Amino acid sequence: MSIGAWSWGDEATWHWSPEELPHVKEGWQVFRKAGINWIDNAQAYGSGESERICKQLFQGLNRDEFVIQTKWYVVPDNTTNLFHPSRAPAKMLKESLERMGLDYVDIYLVHGHIHPGSIAQTAKGLAECVDSGMTKTVGVANYSEKDMIEMADELKKYGIPLATNQCEFSILRRHPKSMGRLTGKYNSHNEPPKTYRFSSYPMKDIEPTLAVLDEIAKKRSKSIAAVALNYNISKGVVPVVGMRSAAQARQNAQAFGWRLTREEIKQIDEVSFEGKSTVLWQQG
Repeated sequence: MSIGAWSWGDEATWHWSPEELPHVKEGWQVFRKAGINWIDNAQAYGSGESERICKQLFQGLNRDEFVIQTKWYVVPDNTTNLFHPSRAPAKMLKESLERMGLDYVDIYLVHGHIHPGSIAQTAKGLAECVDSGMTKTVGVANYSEKDMIEMADELKKYGIPLATNQCEFSILRRHPKSMGRLTGKYNSHNEPPKTYRFSSYPMKDIEPTLAVLDEIAKKRSKSIAAVALNYNISKGVVPVVGMRSAAQARQNAQAFGWRLTREEIKQIDEVSFEGKSTVLWQQG
């Protein structure tokens, strides 16, 4: 399980407040005690603030006590991204490392296939990041299957494997984020904020899904979130979970130590959604 850090420091989408930081720190300790120490970050999260928050979480820890991945913000917002696509990943990774106070990350991803340069140029840039020691491994996020294979082939020319393709998969999008809709926090009378931009099904449409999850959760004495996460794990998926408090961390950690039965998975499959892909972002 990976801890999603998108909300940390992000005011535009997640309405982050600095007063939340102590709660995130407490949740981080809950996760660590449960053996979960892998954080998923990105240069775009909070415009770098999420990476700065990670620096505080890592204080006092040995480097082998946590795993951190971040993502290259590929939108052509500066001249390096636009005119020097092969150099951009390394340049921006250096800035990420400075924000986190680290010498290297464990995994460095391309945030999406919206970069102005070609896949071959991007692969060259990722290879430079590995060769320089700034990251151990590289991967992609939100890539289509076709483009993922092309990236893997290009990286192979440098003797570097593609470590991962991070894409959206959940009960609400089997098509490979439900944005809190599978936690039990929301219902048709309490819709998620409109700024939660992805998988924005009206809550009334997924009430049958939540009813099945709630039934299984009560029978298992687990949280609804834990049941939803266990579904992903049972499908062979490594989930990325949001966390803004110790309570959320404890709920998510309940996903471990047990497995849904085949009958329970079939129950959930029957009320799940295939979902869709988009050309701009959720390609995979």
